[in-house]
Amino acid sequence: MVLNPQGTVLVEGPVEVVLEDGTCVRSDRFMTAICTCRRSRDYPWCDTSHRPREPAARPTKDWNPS
Repeated sequence: MVLNPQGTVLVEGPVEVVLEDGTCVRSDRFMTAICTCRRSRDYPWCDTSHRPREPAARPTKDWNPS
């Protein structure tokens, strides 16, 4: 197991997670990233939502798409 302070726990091998409502979910991947920040849309699996997002660059004033 590897703990990532930014929001994931990496677990080797197949893993089963019991959710708060008692539901058991399973991943058969060789390495599974489990979300600890609860921002993931695919909770309990990490979808990297914990990563800071940089705003898209705005085109410059003289930018011409043609």
